[in-house]
Amino acid sequence: MNVVARLVKIEDMSTEITFAERTDKEAIERGLGFAPKFDDNGLITAIAQDSETGEVLMVAYMNEESLAMTLEKGEAVYFSRSRQKLWHKGATSSHTQQVHDILTDCDQDALVLKVTQHGPGCCHAGYRSCFYRKIGEVGSPVALEPEIAEQSYDPDAVYG
Repeated sequence: MNVVARLVKIEDMSTEITFAERTDKEAIERGLGFAPKFDDNGLITAIAQDSETGEVLMVAYMNEESLAMTLEKGEAVYFSRSRQKLWHKGATSSHTQQVHDILTDCDQDALVLKVTQHGPGCCHAGYRSCFYRKIGEVGSPVALEPEIAEQSYDPDAVYG
């Protein structure tokens, strides 16, 4: 049995979000209680994937508050490690991510968000995906080559 253990209270939310207790390995791996495992910094890895094509768009992190806000809003809200604050995807660029489904892995320490990416891209460097390069010829040093050749928007025009 999963016991509701953590209540995330956010002043702007109309719904109280609760997560299940992480005390029973069997319940975590096979049960239906959502008990996300946040790391020592209070974060969980979140992979955004296009809900139609399956293309991996980006990898970010969430804390309890951003995960609860994502569940409430239906749009991706992440936690910026570099800025140490919440980051509602698209708040500056208008390139929001509508969340359709959130998957968790077997021990609930990683998430996959199935999203519709609104706007021309999700990458702050101007590409539709943050994965716009791939490892090319193996040498010393290892080189990268384009996976996506063209930027889908001008980041200087969007971010200033």
